[in-house]
Amino acid sequence: MRAVFLDFATVSTGGDLDATGLLQALPALQVYATTTDALVDERIRGAEVVLINKAEISRARIEANPQLRLIALTATGTNNVDLEAARERGVAVCNIRDYCTPSVVQHVWAVLLALTHHVREYDRALKAGAWERENQFTMLHYPVRELAGRTLGVVGWGNLGRGVARVAEAFGMRVLIANRAGAEPQDGRVPLAELLPQVDVLTLHCPITPATRHLIGAAELALMKQDAVLINTARGALVDATALAAALRAGTLGGAAIDVLDGEPPAPGHPLLAPDLQRLIVTPHTAWAALESRQRALDELAANIRDFLAGGRRGRVV
Repeated sequence: MRAVFLDFATVSTGGDLDATGLLQALPALQVYATTTDALVDERIRGAEVVLINKAEISRARIEANPQLRLIALTATGTNNVDLEAARERGVAVCNIRDYCTPSVVQHVWAVLLALTHHVREYDRALKAGAWERENQFTMLHYPVRELAGRTLGVVGWGNLGRGVARVAEAFGMRVLIANRAGAEPQDGRVPLAELLPQVDVLTLHCPITPATRHLIGAAELALMKQDAVLINTARGALVDATALAAALRAGTLGGAAIDVLDGEPPAPGHPLLAPDLQRLIVTPHTAWAALESRQRALDELAANIRDFLAGGRRGRVV
C-alpha cells in the first residue's frame, strides 16, 4: 500500500519522536519533512493513504487520485481538506483530538503569569543594570497583580477551555463561560457582549467558523477593561489583528498573548509583529508543541490508521 506523510517536520524535529507505531501500521510509508504546495500533486500521485498536518488536499487533488482511500490528519482542524469532495469520492478522513490539552493549558498560564508579573520587563531592566542603581532591596516599577478574586472568561468550552478553567479555580479566580457564537443561549453561559466587560482575562479556545471569524474586533475590545488580558491559542482569525494592535498602542487593553496568527508563517509587516507594541507576547503556534503532546499526536495518528485498515471508524470525520 503506497502511503506518504507530506509534512512530518511539523510534528517532529531532529528525530525526537518515536515513529515505531506509525511505521508498523504503514511499513512502506514514504516520509517527507516538508512539501511545498507545488510538490503536493506529484507526491500524492498513486498514494492510497496520505498523512498531513497542514498541507492542503483540495477537491482537484482528491478527484485526480481515484485510488485514494484515507486522508489522516495529525491535527484537529480539517479546514485544509475538502471534506465534501472526500465524502463524494468515498475517501475516509480522520483527525485527532484531545492530544495537546496539557501543553496548551501550560502555555496559557505561562504567558498569563509572564504578563501579570512583568517577567520580561523586569528581566530586561535588570540586565540593563537597573537593580544595581536602586537604593533599596526591591523594584516596584511595574505593577504586579494577584489573580485570586479576578475573573477569567472562556470562549470555547471543550477540553482546552475546561482545562484552563480548572487551573483558574486553583488560583482562586471566578470563571465565566461565553455562549457559543451564533447558538441559542445555554444555561450557565453568558453572551459574549455581557461577558467581556466583566473579565480580567479572556482566553479563546473555539474553532474558526463564519460565526467566529474576527470574533474579537474593535467593538469587542472596547468592551473590555483597560487592564484586561487577551489570550489566543486557538485560531488567528478569531482576533482582528489590526484592532488588537490599535488597542495595545492606545493603552485601552492591559495586554495580550497570541500564539496563532491569521497567516502562518506570517507575511512581513504583520500588525502584531510591530516592534513598538508593548505588553504583547507572540509565539509561533507552539502552545500545543510539548514533546509529550507531539508524541501523543503521532500515536493517535497511528491508532486511527490501524483502525481504518481493520475496517473501523476511529477518529473519522468523513
